[in-house]
Amino acid sequence: MIDNTEKQKVSQVILENPNIGVRELCNRSFFFFLQRFWSSVSSATFKPNWHIKYLCDVLQDLAEWRANKNPKKYDLIINVPPGMTKTITCSIMFPVWCWTRWHWMMFIAASYSNDLSLESAGKSRDVIYSSQFRTIYPELKVREDKDARGNFQIVNTSEPLVLGGTRYTTSVKSTLTGFHGDILIVDDPLNPKRAASDAEIKEANDWFEQTLPTRKTDKEATPTILIMQRLHQNDPTGHILNKDLNIRHICLPGEINNKGYDDKVKPPELKTFYVDGLLDSNRLTSVALKELMEKLGQYGYASQIGQNPTPPSGGMFQIDKIITIERPPDLSEISHIIRAWDKAGTVPTKKGQEPAWTVGLKMARLKIGKVVILDIKRGRWSSDVREEIIKQTAQADGSKVEIWIEQEPGSGGKESAENTVRNLMGFSVRVDRPTGDKLFRADPFSVQVNAGNVLILNAVWNTDFKEELRFCPFGRFMDQIDAASLAFSKLSRKKQVWVL
Repeated sequence: MIDNTEKQKVSQVILENPNIGVRELCNRSFFFFLQRFWSSVSSATFKPNWHIKYLCDVLQDLAEWRANKNPKKYDLIINVPPGMTKTITCSIMFPVWCWTRWHWMMFIAASYSNDLSLESAGKSRDVIYSSQFRTIYPELKVREDKDARGNFQIVNTSEPLVLGGTRYTTSVKSTLTGFHGDILIVDDPLNPKRAASDAEIKEANDWFEQTLPTRKTDKEATPTILIMQRLHQNDPTGHILNKDLNIRHICLPGEINNKGYDDKVKPPELKTFYVDGLLDSNRLTSVALKELMEKLGQYGYASQIGQNPTPPSGGMFQIDKIITIERPPDLSEISHIIRAWDKAGTVPTKKGQEPAWTVGLKMARLKIGKVVILDIKRGRWSSDVREEIIKQTAQADGSKVEIWIEQEPGSGGKESAENTVRNLMGFSVRVDRPTGDKLFRADPFSVQVNAGNVLILNAVWNTDFKEELRFCPFGRFMDQIDAASLAFSKLSRKKQVWVL
């Protein structure tokens, strides 16, 4: 126990050298360290929120346990929406804070792309090079002959005989031969734009199971930290949790007002920290959430914001919200027109197996912030007949209509798309190579249908189109939906304010 005289001496030392006090506070609290060195990696003012303090405390507990060379306490999974400072906290600042206390620690850090991983690594190094860090921790430096962004080592000049820690940066699916980590950090293992791709998900999950575990300095002690927004039921979070391993799971939806999201909060007692149902009223306001719903779609919003990656279970399209018009809009009302083709190469068979449809859907974007479906060509044609119909349709539409062709996977799909492009020489035609499943791609279009932003020109083809929407995702076909989703996605490339 320190007596009053000793306390006075300590206080006097701190008054004479404030850096000693700052250093002690940083040692005691990763959260304090994060705030103290925030300006080294961000020009924005730090905005505290309870979830940041909570995550810092959890990470600090895990690091202190590992530093004591105890058997692994648990692996950690953190699910939070984008924009919640997760990367700065977990991937950038956390390793640096660990080095201020245990400069021998080795880290392997990965993200879905090497560029993203290197950006985080570079910012970690920026903290160490900053003047304020050098003032508080003058003995810690980056080793001169090992100072690459993707692979650097720490030197403690006060303990030159102790081998310094490292940060090796890589990407998910890359090899890790020759490198090991005391703590493994994986931040965003999936690209949100490709997260519905079964191939992408399988590759990421295989990397987690077969490559990453072999890179631990101690198989029984090294923890893995996975930080991500939920993107798919079988994404790395879902894949790992289904195995019932020793996991500490922290899941923080952006809001808990929507049905089903409150049940996703882990641990459940954290719901008491939400204010008006919001995780962070500074970063994810009600207005911001509304804009994200529009941008991400129902499935994307439920996954990335609600941490609830469940595909739509029915009623995906509220067809009563589609507005029927009796005449085409004037050209002066239109800003852009697209005809999107979803091709099928089959013809009717006599075996009772229904072939897919070829669909060419014409959609225009109106200057008032809505879209209108002007025409649908739909049929089951042989390839030569199909190509002739596509050409005749282009001639009838005229040069003002931009044409998009969906390319099916594989060499056959590529060859078919190339044939159509040659067939449409002289027209504005482009090829789209879709990723992810059909529902994921249809989601943004469904949001606009349900918001009343989609009009349709009254015609005989309306009934079949609406019936396909009505039964999605359990209908027999999605060919018209595929074409509509493609047309809408290309029209949405231009800046547009949707009227909600």
